[in-house]
Amino acid sequence: MSYSEPPPPSYGAPQPPYGDAMPPKNSGMAVAGLVLGIIGVVPCFWGCFIFSILGIVFGQLGKKEIRESHGAKKGEGLAKWGVILGIAGIVLSVVYWILIGTGVIDISYTNEFS
Repeated sequence: MSYSEPPPPSYGAPQPPYGDAMPPKNSGMAVAGLVLGIIGVVPCFWGCFIFSILGIVFGQLGKKEIRESHGAKKGEGLAKWGVILGIAGIVLSVVYWILIGTGVIDISYTNEFS
């Protein structure tokens, strides 16, 4: 063995990873769509159409982003549920405002104990 050669690798030395070592990441648009869809459904009685609409838009953009990434991004289920919850939020808000308009739900905040 000469001093100019490096020593052979020892047993158990770390090996470089093969192929693509990074797992696919969730699409940010899909996550945003799910969060906005949840926010649009939970307080749906406030008539927050904007969160539901944004949940649908971001869910659709997330689906497109995942489809175009060819496996580099995941989260299609998140995007799908963002769209579903966004639609549910809009439907519940419309039903709520119809019930208010017909007088089934009274939103006058009067104090009857005076």
